[in-house]
Amino acid sequence: MTFEFQRISVIGLGYVGLPLAIALARRRHRVIGYDQDAARVKELRDNDDRTGEIDAETLCESSLTLVDDAAQMAGSDLFIVTVPTPVNESNQPDLGFVRGAAQTVGRCIRAGTVVVFESTVYPGVTEEICGPILESASGLSCGQDFFLGYSPERINPGDREHAIEKIVKVVAGQTSAVAKALADLYGGITEAGVFVARDIKTAEAAKVIENAQRDINIAFINEVTRIFHKLDISSYDVLEAAATKWNFLNFRPGLVGGHCIGIDPYYLAWRAKQVGYEPEIILAGRRINDFMGEFVAGEIAQRLNGDRVLVLGLTFKENVPDLRNSGIVDVVASLRRRGAKVTVHDPRADQSEAAALYGDALIGDLGEARGFDGIVGTVAHEDYRSFAAETFARLGAANALVADVRAMWRHIPLPEGMRRWEL
Repeated sequence: MTFEFQRISVIGLGYVGLPLAIALARRRHRVIGYDQDAARVKELRDNDDRTGEIDAETLCESSLTLVDDAAQMAGSDLFIVTVPTPVNESNQPDLGFVRGAAQTVGRCIRAGTVVVFESTVYPGVTEEICGPILESASGLSCGQDFFLGYSPERINPGDREHAIEKIVKVVAGQTSAVAKALADLYGGITEAGVFVARDIKTAEAAKVIENAQRDINIAFINEVTRIFHKLDISSYDVLEAAATKWNFLNFRPGLVGGHCIGIDPYYLAWRAKQVGYEPEIILAGRRINDFMGEFVAGEIAQRLNGDRVLVLGLTFKENVPDLRNSGIVDVVASLRRRGAKVTVHDPRADQSEAAALYGDALIGDLGEARGFDGIVGTVAHEDYRSFAAETFARLGAANALVADVRAMWRHIPLPEGMRRWEL
């Protein structure tokens, strides 16, 4: 059986789905971009992408059809699902978005259709959970009337060096014919090539360990950083020295957040418990990284002379507006529990989204900000990297503490009387 993808629907137009849909449309495919959020679809039709991944000119010139009515996807040959996979309050997988997307797609598919999932999941979700949902919603038989595929997303928000056109794409199919068709399709949008995984479970597992591995490596550096603080040693000085060895893995300490690294290990750990294995290293890494917000806040609080604190940065990483699962929230909350009066600023974050997610009202600009007892740099936005001694003199009190969580001000001299702390 051969497959020709003349009409493609991408479900979910966030950081992953939108760049993918644009890239496919650029290759002259007929592409429909669907999102259940009508406001999101409207803003994209107005050539405005709040994620900052796609510029207005590219949106305007794209042949991508944007819809919020799922019925308009009917008749597509290929459906690609790129919806979020968060965890719940107990850090267990929340497959609500994936299940909902499968229901939606199931009502649109026909015989011969291929459904690909890009969302990060634990091994088995595509075939054991999504397949039956698609069957139930469509009345068709999985593996006979329609077919499954998996191609894990590797989008790194704000990273132009590793955009979708420049990364190796892993693909897997329910049959070898599906895998070949997907390899041909994705091979047309990336210059880095395609890797065909042995099967769908293998591709799912490959994705989930990519971020679990990073989480564990960062946890190690975070742990030794806490040790070095007790020894009065700078972890950054240590890392600069250690990085001169050819095979040293140069991870940096910090607050782990976002939609992948702080979440994916819980998917793998949960699946491990399901099959009777109690994970140790994976969850140990999570515990260490989850505690870093409390650690940072405690170190800052004990050094403050006063209670007015300015936190600079709320997004989960530099130069992006993405607020999902931000580790900065833990620092802010912990400082407030310790009695600090915290003001938060972030030039990249959407103020209404910050208020909705975390209840924080961000100040709009730093023009009138004055006299803070603590200035805490939590996200290395370019806006903050350009600070000079005069900036700190304006923002801080005479004996203010400058807490540099991201080591972005290491080589900037501070005004006389101000004190420095770095993670």
